Parts: sequence; C-alpha cells; structure tokens
Amino acid sequence: MMNALFFVIVTVSLIIFQTVIFPSFFWFAQCFDLMIMNIIFLSLVYSHYAVILTIILIGGIMDSLSGVAFSHHIFSYLWIYLIVQLVKQFVFKRSYLFILIVSLVSVLIQQGLILFSVLIEQGREGIGQMEILLMVKQLVWGGVLIPPGVWLIHGFRQYWMYFLKILKKQFAHRYRG
Repeated sequence: MMNALFFVIVTVSLIIFQTVIFPSFFWFAQCFDLMIMNIIFLSLVYSHYAVILTIILIGGIMDSLSGVAFSHHIFSYLWIYLIVQLVKQFVFKRSYLFILIVSLVSVLIQQGLILFSVLIEQGREGIGQMEILLMVKQLVWGGVLIPPGVWLIHGFRQYWMYFLKILKKQFAHRYRG
C-alpha cells in the first residue's frame, strides 16, 4: 500500500513538472517525456501484472493531457515495459550502460510512434515538415537526464522505505500498551 502511495506521489510530481513547470523554461520547453523515468523504474523493480495495469492508467492520463494521438503513451509505455522486462533477464539491471541504452531506446520508441502517426496521417510530406533537430535534442536530453532520474527515484524510494520503517517503530513504541 505504501509503495503504491510512493508511486502515486512520484507520478503526480512528474506530471506536474512536465505539464506545468518545465514548459516555462526555455531549455526544457520541448523536453522528452519525463514519465519514461517512472516507467523504467517500475519495469526494473516490479514484474507483476498489476504494473501493466498501472502503466496503462499512467499512459491514459498522459494521453488525455497531451496533444498526441490517443493511446500513444499507453502503447509506448507498454513497449518500454516489455523491452525492459525482456532485457533485464540477461543484463545486470543496475548497470549505468543498461539504464542509458534503455533510456535512449525509450525515447526512440516514442519518437518512432510520432513519426509513424505523422506518416499515416499526412504521408511523406508530413515527415518532411517535422523538426528532426527537436527529436535529436529530446534523445540527447533523455540520455542525459533519464539515468540520473531513475537513480533519483530509487534513492527517494529507499528514503521512503526508511521513513516508513522509522514511523512504524515509533507507532509500535508509542501504542505498545
């Protein structure tokens, strides 16, 4: 229950940063999807079916807040989850190189889905009008910020677990009788 509360807090915080705070800064106005950090962390830590439902819920929220085609985030988050689940069985999942590669692949998945949707809707002319430099910037920002972001979420979770442990001891000591 407390892990779920932690992830609700992290998810809401990332949504607020992405939709309210970052767009007001010049450097982060067209930043990659911050929720990728949360999805990667969930994929690294959990393998339950409930995580898939959580990812679908997070994707639905992001789809309703963004201007992209509906189910874009759901589909990309599920692909990120599946790729991490498949690859983490063969690779040491705490490795910086692994997190970096997964981060870059995650941003590429989202960019590829955007390219595909533009190709379907507008044809080759639409792809010619797309801003490729923006996609490269998002890929670079993803490679730079996602690995530390995943470790930051991990650190916050460790602190959260420590805080809950101390809180439980205090309640047990106070109400012992």
